[in-house]
Formats: sequence, structure tokens, C-alpha cells
Amino acid sequence: MKLHIASALLVALLTSPSAWAGFITFESAGSSPLAIEATRDAFRAAVGGGTIAGPNGSFGGVRREINWDGVPDALADPNGLPANFFNVNSPRGVVFSTPGTGFMVSANAGQPSPTLFGFGNDFQAFSAQRLFTAVNSNITDVTFFEAGTMNAATTNAFAAIFVDVEVAALTKIEFFDASNTLIFSRDVLVAGNQGLSFVGGMANAGERISRVRLTSGLNTIVANGVLGNANDDVVVMDDFIYGEPLQSVQVPEPSSMALLAIGLAGCLAGWRRRR
Repeated sequence: MKLHIASALLVALLTSPSAWAGFITFESAGSSPLAIEATRDAFRAAVGGGTIAGPNGSFGGVRREINWDGVPDALADPNGLPANFFNVNSPRGVVFSTPGTGFMVSANAGQPSPTLFGFGNDFQAFSAQRLFTAVNSNITDVTFFEAGTMNAATTNAFAAIFVDVEVAALTKIEFFDASNTLIFSRDVLVAGNQGLSFVGGMANAGERISRVRLTSGLNTIVANGVLGNANDDVVVMDDFIYGEPLQSVQVPEPSSMALLAIGLAGCLAGWRRRR
């Protein structure tokens, strides 16, 4: 009996996947905020927390939200948003990165720059007025930290609202674990011109997200009213909602698991010799 148990454990160690794959997906799309509000609310309820935001977008220490509207005018279009704004200025435990040249939040009405990045016929805001985009890239990476620190953290859930998804399979959300393994990927639903698309994933078996990659269409915004090209679909973002980032828990790397399996195999061999 002991040999059978040990053998089963050895098989489990050698065949265990290197990443979890269990996520509940939340998604919807439509022409107005009303079309996605129910899905947004369902995701909020699943993650947990109250209905009124506390300091730094905290909802009872369970989830955090970013709607861009608290960004000061001095850090909005035409000026760039610091990549660490939401871990330093308003600490919510996220830092952004991109292959492009930076990030931009759209201007409010009455500012020198036109609203909605100068594309009023293409975009609308889910939570008025500001929107968010990478500059000179369609890629935004979101990395998690304990809020206000540089201690690496992970989260159990993340969702984003995309604006103006008109072409299928060009806009998507991807989750990576602490070993940079892809553990979740979802194409964003098409919503049409000026439409709003909500997509999010929540772990249901203990998975932890270390980084999120958001791919927004195929085009890029270079500056207010200026696109990277005149042909491809341009997509920007509104609200981010995610579980409270918590300090990462170390798990054995695949190499460590392999060493453990080898050690167990040696123990089994020795046990057989003694028999």
C-alpha cells in the first residue's frame, strides 16, 4: 500500500502542469454603458468589497478600481501619465509598461486639448470623462505590487473596459503568473464604433496573476488626433477593476519539482532493495 501511494505521488509530481488554468470569465459588449453595467457589477460582486470607493480606489481592502478621472489636468493630454502614478501618487498597487513611448489620459472638457484624444466620433467614456491609452503602441502591461511599495504582488482577478473594438481577434487580455507563464487569454468582444466591451477573469482554484497584458486593437495613438496609420482599428481603455494585490507567495519552480521527484524515486528504489 505504501508503495502504491508513493508511486502515485511520483506520477503526480512528474505530470503536474506548470500553470493553473481555471478562471471564470466575465464579458459583454454594446453601444452604451448600460450594455455592460450588469457584467461589471457581477465582476465587482465576485471579487468582493463595497459599493463606495475609499482612498486610492479601495473597496474594503478587497478590490481596487481605476477610472482615470482623478488624474490631475497637469498629467493628462497632451502630457504623459507616469507609469507608476497608481503606485506612488495614488497607490493602488499597479505599475504600467509598454513597448511604446509612454501613457496618456484624455483631457476633460474645457482643457486646451480636445476630449477623447481628439477622436470624438470613435470613442465614448464609460465613466466620464477620461480614457486611457498607451502612446505609440497597442500594448499595455500591468504589473502588481503591494500598494505604495516595490514589493512584488499578485492578484486573483482583473477586468478592463475597452472602447471602440470593431474588429474581432485584435483586442485581447492575457494573464501571466509569477514565472511569466500564460495562464489566461481572452479575445475582447466586438462592440462596434464607439462601443464598449467589458472583459475580465477571476481565478477559481487559487491561481495568482503577476502581470496582465492588454492588447488594444492594431493601431496606435501618437498624439491628440494623430494615429499611427489611417487604416487599422484603434482601441483605447476605460475602467480597470482588480483584486487587492497581495505579496507574492513563493511556489516551487518546475526544476525544484523535478528534483523532488528524483529524490522520491531514489527513496522508492531504496525501499524496494530493503524489501
